[in-house]
Amino acid sequence: MPVRKRTLALIAYFILLLLPIYWMFNMSLQTNADILGEFSLVPTDPTLTNYIKIFTDEAWYSGYINSIIYVSINTAVSLLTALPAAYAFSRYRFIGDKHMFFWLLTNRMAPPAVFLLPFFQLYSTFGLIDTHIAVAISHCLFNVPLAVWILEGFMSSVPREIDEMAYIDGYSYPRFFLTVFVPLIRTGIGVTAFFCFMFSWVELLLARTLTTTDAKPIAATMTRTVSATGLDWGLLAAAGILTIVPGALVIWFVRNYMAKGFALGRV
Repeated sequence: MPVRKRTLALIAYFILLLLPIYWMFNMSLQTNADILGEFSLVPTDPTLTNYIKIFTDEAWYSGYINSIIYVSINTAVSLLTALPAAYAFSRYRFIGDKHMFFWLLTNRMAPPAVFLLPFFQLYSTFGLIDTHIAVAISHCLFNVPLAVWILEGFMSSVPREIDEMAYIDGYSYPRFFLTVFVPLIRTGIGVTAFFCFMFSWVELLLARTLTTTDAKPIAATMTRTVSATGLDWGLLAAAGILTIVPGALVIWFVRNYMAKGFALGRV
């Protein structure tokens, strides 16, 4: 009986968890008139008009492309910056190392609005407003500390004797780091890449403020979908479903790393 109760509770939990996603998918297959009209658990007259508009309207599909570009740049830059920094924190002791490590984390704790004005003025000076690199670098302020924190936990679990044996065998530091050390912490790298991707993908304030037209992300496009008749609920729902897809794909590809990472790392 307890097992059956747990199974029923788990089924109820997943139903409640997936209900908002299903309801958004249901709305995405309806017109505005159908959504605001009679209540229905399933679309009475399903249509793909909302999805077709997204893939044919440049303002919409370019928003997805822009988001993927700057999120990918941010994930790559965050990992390349955090890997050597995390290694230094995990292997060496120096004056102020604990204070510097805590200072890195305070950047992640701060709200994005605090850095909005400095970023805007700095990028305006260097002509980086409305570029992918501007959003990618601004997100590094929050993702790099998180990446360092996660990776340091994985690196600290690797015995120092491996480093010493590699040096005795004649490995240079770059060769040791890339061919020996990085494969040992690939689980941590997968988990870190996932969090960097997701935090950058869902961030709106900086992405919307630092872009205008050419690099405008999909989230900013969704917030401006207002016509003379009001919000286009079906179009917003279709955009929401398509916004979930990249995150779901990332989770699918790193699912094995995440299971190990949650058990072994700092997450």
